Amino acid sequence: MIAMPDRQEYPRPKPWPEHAVAAPASPWKKMLFKWDWRFQWVAHYLSRAALLDVAVNLGKLSALVAIISYIYEYPDRIKQKHYQAWQVINTAQGKGGSGGRIEALQELNEDHQDLVGVNVSEAFMQGIRLHKAVLSRADFHASDLRDAVLERSHLENAELAYTNFRRANLRETLLQGANLSQADLVDADLSGAHLDGADLEGADLRNTSLKGITWTRIRSTKDANVYGVRDAPAGFVNWALANGAVSKREDE
Repeated sequence: MIAMPDRQEYPRPKPWPEHAVAAPASPWKKMLFKWDWRFQWVAHYLSRAALLDVAVNLGKLSALVAIISYIYEYPDRIKQKHYQAWQVINTAQGKGGSGGRIEALQELNEDHQDLVGVNVSEAFMQGIRLHKAVLSRADFHASDLRDAVLERSHLENAELAYTNFRRANLRETLLQGANLSQADLVDADLSGAHLDGADLEGADLRNTSLKGITWTRIRSTKDANVYGVRDAPAGFVNWALANGAVSKREDE
């Protein structure tokens, strides 16, 4: 129940003959003095009116109803927001550029929505931040993901061929079974990444950080460039070279 506000009654003004005794001599000041007296009576009567209590409480009730309505409609607003984000992604499918997909994907991921199988091939996604995103079987074929943050994301069985991952953060990313053939991973950070079953054929790994990766079951390193890889596990470079990798400083 809404509590009634404490109302203080405005003092009852004196009758005009008594009040006029203190009136100034100047005609225009006397006129203002009289109008002030009249407003004092208005304030006196309004301070006694129960209607003010009703108005105050109606205002509080309206605010309470608005808050309840906002909370009740919140799930529908979230659904609508997600629907619009997916519309942006699906409408731009197969097109170059961003088309609003960076913001849409980030928004969905921030709301913990699965992005399994999303198709953003050949898109401009530079600098996108998808920390811990669920992107299994996603298609990023030939997309520009330079400087992207995909740390601890799920990219199992994802299509990542010809994708530009230069300087990308792929720490502890799950890349089991992913197709990374011809991917550009120069200066990327794959520390702790899981690469079991991944295809690295023709991938450019120059200066890539490979600290703590799982690699013993990588599907292919044929023609992968391992020049200058950083913090690679013991035996990785020799194994890769023995299985068709190359070590070239410059592009050829």
